[in-house]
Amino acid sequence: MTRIYKDQKLISLLGLAIFISMMAAGYYYNLTFVQLGLEDFGSRQLGLDPPALAGYMALLAAGTSLVALAFGWWMQKKRWGRRFRFKLKAAAGVVAAQTLLTFALPAVQNTRGFWVWLLCTAAVLGIGVPVTFSLAVDLVPVRARGLAAALITALSYFAAETLSSAWTYEFFRERALYVLVPGALGTAVLATIRHPWLDALALQHRDPQFARGRFIRSMDDSKPRTQEGILLFVILMFAVYFIDSLGFLRLLKVPGFMQVTWQSPLLSDRLFIAGVHLAGAVIGGLLYDALSERQLFFWIFGIFALTHLQYSLHLRTTGDTLVTLATPMLYALAVSLYTVVNFAIWADLSTPDTISFNAALGVAFSAWTATFLSTGLALYWQGQGLSLVRHIQIVNALALLLFLALLMLSFFSKPERIS
Repeated sequence: MTRIYKDQKLISLLGLAIFISMMAAGYYYNLTFVQLGLEDFGSRQLGLDPPALAGYMALLAAGTSLVALAFGWWMQKKRWGRRFRFKLKAAAGVVAAQTLLTFALPAVQNTRGFWVWLLCTAAVLGIGVPVTFSLAVDLVPVRARGLAAALITALSYFAAETLSSAWTYEFFRERALYVLVPGALGTAVLATIRHPWLDALALQHRDPQFARGRFIRSMDDSKPRTQEGILLFVILMFAVYFIDSLGFLRLLKVPGFMQVTWQSPLLSDRLFIAGVHLAGAVIGGLLYDALSERQLFFWIFGIFALTHLQYSLHLRTTGDTLVTLATPMLYALAVSLYTVVNFAIWADLSTPDTISFNAALGVAFSAWTATFLSTGLALYWQGQGLSLVRHIQIVNALALLLFLALLMLSFFSKPERIS
């Protein structure tokens, strides 16, 4: 019989630390190397124009989404969501493959090689989504999911902002390898050793404090009814990612905004924005634990509406000049808030048997697909000569429309908290 270590509280803290460090490192890798580094590699190293580059990034997004959905469905069918050691081994394989692919990128010299590299990366990322997110039911109790998501968000954004002094693929690749190499070694050790602490962690998914998500509706414990609510959350998170990417991708091309904020050569400027991200993550964690799901999205869409209204007014009055550090504060706050929700909500809509596919559906469709579509639309509008002011006004209108839609929904539906 498996020996359970006496200090269960210490074991649970160990599990939390494993999950937070793994997810923070993975999100940092995606924020920097995948989202920004690959764009720089394609445009500067391979000479791809924006429409062609959008096509390559679409390949990455679509491939990641399809693999995540397929592997998440397969995990659910095989009930691998309950197999902690299998998920550890799969996670170790994912990190090892990411390390090798990141190391090998400079060897890609033409577009054909880039296609092959992107397809391999999409397969690895797609497997990684259901595997890593499903570890939440083993390692993070429901009461701590807001806190865990806040720490993941704070660590990843703080590192991404303070350590990114140059936005080039070479720089991001170097920093990514600093994270990936020890991560590959650490996950390999966890996947291969036998220890009573890991044996205890492997049993935590049987505890209702881990297994029963906060947002699950059920008539009885044996028949959780979460699927009717999954679609709504997926649509809402899709809208959040779409609005964020559609606005930020256009602002990213405005040197007047970026050089004194996110891309500032001054560490003090980047530390200020990183601090706002950190504060936003803490606030997001507190709000996640305290508010209903509808109130959470009120905050997210409301802050995004205010953010783009601020940018719209600034552009109409002073153009892209006289930018101060106060400009990105609302944006950083909104991004941290919805990122906290994204890291916590899929486990809270799931059980150990459904977490793998629910996480794949939520992350693949909401994050990857929404980002791809908004990237394509932003590039198309820019190619059609749509002005920056008009672009931001449209994004602001979308955020405001979704905020008002939620407000109207609250008037015409029964007030309900499903947590």
